[in-house]
Amino acid sequence: MTVAVIGGGLSGLVLAHRLRSRGTAAVVLESSSRVGGNVQTRTEGGYLLEAGPNSFLDREPATRSLAEALGLETRIRPADAAAKNRYIFTRGALRAVPSSPPAFLKSDVISLSGRLRVLGELFSGRGPTGVDETLAQLGRRHLGREATTVLLDAFQTGIYAGDPEQLSAEATFPQLVKFERDHRSLILGAIRSQRAARKVAPTPTQEGGPKSKLTGLLSTFDKGLGVLVDALSASLGDAVRTDAKVEGLTRTADGWKLQVRERGQPVELLASQVVLATPSYVAADLLRPLDAPLASTLEGIGYAPMAVVHLGFAPGATAKPDGFGFLVPAVEGKAVLGTIHVSTTFPFRAEGGRVLLTCLMGGTRKPEVVARDEDALVALAREELKAMTGLTATPELTQVVRWPRGIPQYTVGHLGRVASLDERLKRWPGLHVTGNAYRGVGINDCIREATRLADALA
Repeated sequence: MTVAVIGGGLSGLVLAHRLRSRGTAAVVLESSSRVGGNVQTRTEGGYLLEAGPNSFLDREPATRSLAEALGLETRIRPADAAAKNRYIFTRGALRAVPSSPPAFLKSDVISLSGRLRVLGELFSGRGPTGVDETLAQLGRRHLGREATTVLLDAFQTGIYAGDPEQLSAEATFPQLVKFERDHRSLILGAIRSQRAARKVAPTPTQEGGPKSKLTGLLSTFDKGLGVLVDALSASLGDAVRTDAKVEGLTRTADGWKLQVRERGQPVELLASQVVLATPSYVAADLLRPLDAPLASTLEGIGYAPMAVVHLGFAPGATAKPDGFGFLVPAVEGKAVLGTIHVSTTFPFRAEGGRVLLTCLMGGTRKPEVVARDEDALVALAREELKAMTGLTATPELTQVVRWPRGIPQYTVGHLGRVASLDERLKRWPGLHVTGNAYRGVGINDCIREATRLADALA
């Protein structure tokens, strides 16, 4: 029998592709009329627009291997060199994020006293063992209050759009927790880790070595991230079934029976294995009649609502902004969490000298913003951009995408919830979950975890 993959987002597509490449039959059941989940690329008026994720770091072997398998390796495009400059809006101005310890000492991203407190991190101690600390608790102990409020909050905002007082340090930034555990000091841990990496230079035969050309650069594809979704969908062919909503699951003697409503018609499907590659709340609804405690665990994973506001400016209407963009810590009280200078980072995404900015708005700090209508969101984004950057030009293109449940929140207890989920699933042989709600929210995380699960099933 086949493996039934419920959900045609990136995780589900990667999982099915990997299974089929290893000789295991798989079918993808997607309830909507299109695949890709929140990976959506659109072209309009000379602009290449991403509705969800904008890019990925080209450092994950599973992502590079997938691109090679799909014939996409030559279509990967690294960010422009100008994207190395990044900014934080704090204390009423955009301030450059320093790229080195000496630059940090001279910067004004936080006050002199805040910088000196960060230097004192070299003498900080380990936190309590066996405690799932918040990211803010870890940050204050090591970096001080100001650096946590400004720097650490801004960095997590760019990934989770969350609240560091609620996010689990170990679930969101496990490397920091490892540095503390192994080296006491985060700074010492980072230095020693870099030294160790330099000593172990990869050879062409090692995973991640020159053969796979991993660069660690911010990257996308020549026609946006939708290139990856389209290639996966094409490789799967009629194994992808859209407008196919799974309405029930029943355990059978040798597998699973799925009740599916496909294009309005009831259909039954038998499968040896079932993988839920849906958002956790969708998985919870489907599994509640089967296992209420399992559904309850899944419901414990919250999501941050997000609004993506694209602003496109005609050639000459405004100067091309510097750097990748900027992030805004919560202390500033803005609805805009950050802005990506898309046409600076990936110039090919805006034709003929146009300027494209993408504002990310809402998150856990201002969830009510996402409910505003399109005109109100555009007006708010322009108002805050004017206050933060001085931008007054009128955009020739505006587009808004809302994600009422956008980014999974790995709050305190997340690792325990995932462990409980894994344990509970053992009661149901052949039932699995994957996706960005569990072990990483990024594109690389989804591809790595889906590949790992596919290899285990195959």
